[in-house]
Amino acid sequence: MDIIDGLLLNRSPIEPSEVLPLHLKRDLGLGDLSLLASIEAEGSSAIQMIQYAALAIEAGGASNVLCVFADAPVRSAGAAKTYSGSMDLTGLPGWDASSGLHGAVGAFAISAQRYFHVYGADDRALYAAASADRAWASLNPQAFIRGPLGEDDYFNSRWIVEPLRLFDCAFPVNGAVAVIVSSLDEADNCPKQPAYLHAFGQGHSGARNLAGNSPETQTGAEIASAKLLETLGATPALYDYCELYSPFTITSILALEGYGLCQPGEAPDLIASGTTKPGGKLPVNTGGGHLSSYYLQGMTPVHEAVVQARGDGGERQVPKNDIGLVTGFGGRMEYHSAMTISPHREL
Repeated sequence: MDIIDGLLLNRSPIEPSEVLPLHLKRDLGLGDLSLLASIEAEGSSAIQMIQYAALAIEAGGASNVLCVFADAPVRSAGAAKTYSGSMDLTGLPGWDASSGLHGAVGAFAISAQRYFHVYGADDRALYAAASADRAWASLNPQAFIRGPLGEDDYFNSRWIVEPLRLFDCAFPVNGAVAVIVSSLDEADNCPKQPAYLHAFGQGHSGARNLAGNSPETQTGAEIASAKLLETLGATPALYDYCELYSPFTITSILALEGYGLCQPGEAPDLIASGTTKPGGKLPVNTGGGHLSSYYLQGMTPVHEAVVQARGDGGERQVPKNDIGLVTGFGGRMEYHSAMTISPHREL
């Protein structure tokens, strides 16, 4: 740990100071630091944290930055703590809760209903997304739930908020993930194969709760994607695989479209065709994602992307890993961050 000269924290919004306090630097026995901060941008924080570490290194502010996320929502009784309030979709204090809209699931159920109305899809599209993630989880020995997800299992599961069922929603777990972001000069000293970061993009949509807009399906993904591709000088066809921040099935659909991997309204057919499953042309959520692997917010896709970039995926290793897309989002998809990862120093 002597090489660490920077520490960035991505705290859980439920109990930020209890789970990941700033004095973690002391608890870990770290030496003097030239960089210390807690990054708060909801589910987009993990990738933002990595981006800010890279920027600090590029500016000479640090050489090796430890980026940490931890969360412990599940208590001894097995129940997960949840937000007691709403996602404040209207912007008017108390209105959402007074209408019975509590927590995140209701907000994303509205997104699913809106998507169904606009594009003519139905809950079979959600099942396809859930079963695709489960197919990947079956190849991941560390996945939270690995058994096959048949149609009967899915459609007979209980509603959480219609049209979202039990298997449309992420499984929270207790855990932590950390990565070290280092300068290129340090890469030759890595004890394991390094993964290289080539581009970052953020996208935070403006006030779309106005007539003529559709905040249920219009997200910050389009903005983040444009910035990412501008930096790369490429198109979405560049990506060999994708690790998406997707705590609900509808968010997988919206992310594939928002990041330009298919046209609006086409994601259900893309997923149903098997394109995103093991053996498909565009592997997506190769560890099982938030729905079947584990939910540690933005660090879930980051961790799996590092596994794939290093070639450590075992049965689930993608055949081509030259460049992967990794995404994160917060709120009801209005805060977005994305990055690309590769085993190659130069693309």
